[in-house]
Amino acid sequence: MKLVDEAGALACMRHAQQRVVTVAVDQMTFRQPIRTTDLVTLTGEVSYVGHTSMEAEVQVIAENPITGERTHTNTAYLVYVALDENHHPVSVPPLIPETEAQRLRMEEGQARQAYRLAQSKKSLPYG
Repeated sequence: MKLVDEAGALACMRHAQQRVVTVAVDQMTFRQPIRTTDLVTLTGEVSYVGHTSMEAEVQVIAENPITGERTHTNTAYLVYVALDENHHPVSVPPLIPETEAQRLRMEEGQARQAYRLAQSKKSLPYG
């Protein structure tokens, strides 16, 4: 899980060109085990950008280094906020999709963020 957070954070830092802090991790369910002898590959991509927040999609692949068999173990979505040098939230550049698949992923990310915000309002004692 630490590696997933780091991969997502690095993708968002590269996009924002700012340091980031993790603010949310969606459900992380492992569909397949990762063995101690497996090579683990993580791919993090920014999937949605708000004003100061970004969502990263991180895919985890486990590979048996002897057989070369690769298994998708899980995909996680994490949310980060960009911070300036004084640790205050700072605006991030927009995400500009270049393909139809990227546009769709961005729309799905926007829907996930709207759901997260609605859920957080429900959990507030005054919300």
